[in-house]
Amino acid sequence: MLLGPNGSGKSTLIKCLSTALRTHHGRVLLNGQELWPNRAQLRRKIAVLGHQAHLYDDLSAMENLGVWARLGGYTPDVPSLLAQVGLDPERRDPVRTFSAGMRRRLALARMLLKDPDLVLLDEPFTALDPAGRGLLMDVIRSLQAKGATLLMATHLPAVAADVCDHALMLEAGKVVYRGSTADAPLHGGPIS
Repeated sequence: MLLGPNGSGKSTLIKCLSTALRTHHGRVLLNGQELWPNRAQLRRKIAVLGHQAHLYDDLSAMENLGVWARLGGYTPDVPSLLAQVGLDPERRDPVRTFSAGMRRRLALARMLLKDPDLVLLDEPFTALDPAGRGLLMDVIRSLQAKGATLLMATHLPAVAADVCDHALMLEAGKVVYRGSTADAPLHGGPIS
């Protein structure tokens, strides 16, 4: 779990880990390989659910996933992915007509096109109702059961604590806490 106030560097760290942003200092390793020089190969092992949904508004949910699958060279069972996130695979209306929660669910399905080793979640509960949050938690547990590593930036640490064993807290780009989620200052208390 990645914690910290707005502007602490959580989203920037996720962008660096996803190779959307290059680090200025140090290096990042994934499966023993340096991330930036090997980013084209390693991106296939990284799934991101961020602030932007990256959806095609004029396409249906099925068409959206089909485009992303072809771009990535994936051959998923698209109807099953849509059903897994609680969307009707038969629905043909364009994504621009979807609610914010439905768009978020479709973005989650897009993330599931891969079989990731690393899952980066930046405020994943945004726009999700309680049922959507439960569904997201089920998906996260499923990914973890398959061996994926999860990094979740969130302002809802009590919810995330159900699936995150370790916490990292940032403040002004610096690590101020690293340890177990059980011992983390989850509710804005003093940092020791």
